[in-house]
This record gives sequence, structure tokens and C-alpha cells, in this order.
Amino acid sequence: MTTDTPARLLQLLSLLQTPREWPGSELSARLGVSRRTVRRDIDRLRELGYPVQATKGSDGGYRLVAGKAMPPLVLDDEEAVAIAVGLRAGAGHAVEGVDEASVRALAKLEQVLPARLRHRVSVLQAATTPLTAGDGASIAPETLTVMASAVAGRERLRFAYRSGDGTPSRRLTEPYRLVSTGRRWYLVAYDLDREDWRTFRVDRVAEPFATGARFAPRELPTGSAAEYLRQSMFGRQETYAFDVTFAAPAEFVAARLPAWLGTPEPLGEHSCRLRGGSADSLEWLAVRLALVDCEFTVRRPPELTGYLRDLGERLLRATDGSRSEGGGSGSPAA
Repeated sequence: MTTDTPARLLQLLSLLQTPREWPGSELSARLGVSRRTVRRDIDRLRELGYPVQATKGSDGGYRLVAGKAMPPLVLDDEEAVAIAVGLRAGAGHAVEGVDEASVRALAKLEQVLPARLRHRVSVLQAATTPLTAGDGASIAPETLTVMASAVAGRERLRFAYRSGDGTPSRRLTEPYRLVSTGRRWYLVAYDLDREDWRTFRVDRVAEPFATGARFAPRELPTGSAAEYLRQSMFGRQETYAFDVTFAAPAEFVAARLPAWLGTPEPLGEHSCRLRGGSADSLEWLAVRLALVDCEFTVRRPPELTGYLRDLGERLLRATDGSRSEGGGSGSPAA
């Protein structure tokens, strides 16, 4: 019998979060208390914001249903490990759709994981290699969780940083937001030594440390971290416009290209058009377009058309060489 009320409430909540209806008699037997105590505990959970629905009948049942707000979850060991591993895998590769909210969730979860579960998460991640669609460098999830915690707690963040040309430095910042572009993670922060806003590529950050010193958030010049990052990146780089049509449905093309390139516009049932701007190299864009695996036509820029023509000729010469040598060997059988 569970006599400790808080412990009993947590046990009851854990049972109710299983997607099924629990008869009052079964809950009473599981908890080792009377039916009246079960009803009182259900009322306590409702007062805490958990939407527990009761059904009438000879042995009425209880079920946790969707409410207006997300109440705290009670996870068992396997569930906590599964969620942490999934969030780590996504966060470490800047997978599209895994944004700052996911990193904050990972930071909260790992903060309360017992040491034995943190060890299981690390072992699982070390033993697996994710096949991700991201093009950016992988980063340690621990780096993201430390930075996300500093953002959420409004704590000054100190870290080592390596610039694009390899120059090392130490930075003391007031972190504002983490932003994922789908390829990479960036930190938008106020650099205290330079007395100005800066963006930092997270894969170039080392030894992040939340100092514990709190700060009042400053007003970002653009009002949006994503907009500030966009201006910071494209303001320093030469950009170009592109216009490409594909002989495939828009859904097919969208699923095979990064979202930051834009959204394909349907031209018909079996064709679409993609227009946008990029600061990436023409070589990178050419390869990404080829990987869509369908016929496409480049309308602009002309430099991209020229590069694709040269690339195609090189690829043809490569296959001609294979034929002249009598063909290559096949891949080893699995």
C-alpha cells in the first residue's frame, strides 16, 4: 500500500498516461487504497491541471484526455531514454524541423535524467550512426543543451570559438536564441567584449559554460532572431537568384530539397517551378538539384546552366572511361 500521497499521485498519473481506460477497482488494487481515496486523488490531479475523464457505470473508469494545456508527463525508464536518444540524434545534425523548442525539451529532460539513464542514452547514441538528410556539420548535443539552458535561464554564456579562418577566441555573451537553418545551428547573442550583436556557428563552439550570472534581455535590432541571422549571413555574402522547373510533382521535389531553398510551385500535375535566392556556391546547388532524381531545366542564373553543362560532360567522360576498360566490378554482396 502506498501511504505517501505525492508518491501515490505520481504512480496514479503514470498509470493514467497509458492510453486506455482504467476501472476504479483496478486502480484501487494497483495503488493499494480504497475506491474513495482513488476518487480524491483523481480530484487532486484535476486541480493540478490534468484532464482526467470519468465514465459512469457499475465500475466506472478513468482516462487521461487531451486538455487545453500540456501537463507534465511521467515517463518510465525506456520512454525517457527513447525520447532523449531521438532528440539528441535530431539536434546533433540540425535536422530540418528540429528547432530550438526541441533542444529546450532535450535540455530539460537530460537535466532530470538519473545518471544511469544518461549513461544508457550516451551508450545508445555512440553505438548508432544516423542517416540524416542534413548537409551541415554534426555537433555534440551536450553543446546545444548547455546553450539552450543558458538562453532559457537568461544566463551569461562563456565559450571558446573558432572563426571561419581558424582564429581562436574566447567569448562572453548574453545568449538570445538558437536558430536552426536546417543545415546548421547558430547562436544569436550579444557579445559583451565587442559590445555588439553577433551570430555564432554552433559547430565552431567549444567548452560552452553557463556562468550563472543573470541578465535582462536586450532588444534585438531586427526583432526576430531568424531575421537577424538572415541579414547577418546574406548581408556579408554575394547572393544570386535561381529559377528551375522540374518534370515532377511539387510534393516529390519538396521532399528531396532543403526547405530553405524555397517551396516548389505546382505548374501542373507532373511539373513544378522553384524560385528563390541563395548564397551557397553554384557547385553545391547544382549537385542538390541533380539529387532530386528527375528531369529539370535551369532558367537562371546562366552561370548555373554553364556549370551543369560542364559537370554533365565530366560525368559522361567518366562513364566512357569505365566502358573502355571493360566495365567495373560490382559491389560486394551483403
